[in-house]
Amino acid sequence: MTGTTTTPPASPVAAADWDRLRAAAADAMERAYAPYSGFRVGAAALTEDGRLVSGCNVENAAYGVTLCAECALVGQLHMTGGGRLRAFLCVGGDGRLITPCGRCRQLLWEFRAPGLAVLTAAGVTTVEALLPEAFGPDALEA
Repeated sequence: MTGTTTTPPASPVAAADWDRLRAAAADAMERAYAPYSGFRVGAAALTEDGRLVSGCNVENAAYGVTLCAECALVGQLHMTGGGRLRAFLCVGGDGRLITPCGRCRQLLWEFRAPGLAVLTAAGVTTVEALLPEAFGPDALEA
């Protein structure tokens, strides 16, 4: 099978939730600090308990220490009570949906609720489909 999988998430995400997330991600993107690349990114997610968390990218002159929007989102997740993510999306540049990079897919894997739904330009998928055979906490226990 090729392309993005459309496996339904464990708990369906309503269209209104995706709209709310997209608006929050666009707002976060407007707050991004991207003086080097000029490519602003915003991310937003819903937690299992219904909280909305978001983040933006923060670049640095030492490029390797730049923070992705997903990093800021995970920081906000923990600052506001922790938990697990059940729905996620990110937008870049002109507000279009983008897919998280490999590093950020790993972050999402670590903090996912079962069946974390991810909205991409190709449609809704799961983090498991975006990061097959992922390395996570269970691998450390083996």
